[in-house]
Amino acid sequence: MQLGIATLSVHLGHNISGLDLDGPLPDLPESNASKSARQKLMDMAKRDNMTVRQLAQYVGGSFGVLEMIGTPTMVVDEMEEWLVTEGCDGFNIMFPYLPGGLDDFVDKVVPELQRRELFRREYEGKTLRENLGLPRPKNRFFE
Repeated sequence: MQLGIATLSVHLGHNISGLDLDGPLPDLPESNASKSARQKLMDMAKRDNMTVRQLAQYVGGSFGVLEMIGTPTMVVDEMEEWLVTEGCDGFNIMFPYLPGGLDDFVDKVVPELQRRELFRREYEGKTLRENLGLPRPKNRFFE
């Protein structure tokens, strides 16, 4: 539930942890959150008469996205399992709050990934193309 509250807080641009979870979502002042996503959630809460808890559960479900929660070692264990079993070829990392969630990932998870040689310490090239080992395509304007 805490992840849902944190995620909903990010989407709404307000810390909602102090709200009555079983009450309706109150009108919230404008924020720097994504206007369209914020409005969609607020409209849905009103239209469907959702409580703050129900909305947090909806958002906390991450819309079918895999969530990895735990210690850095637990997160890296799960990431490694997905990589080794070819369940994925990479990850899109999203954080329930910023900048702390990003800081925790960089300071705690990345070093463990590097220790296991699952994450680079240095890059071979200067461009994404070079780092992916892709040849530079011919440019018809500079033949």
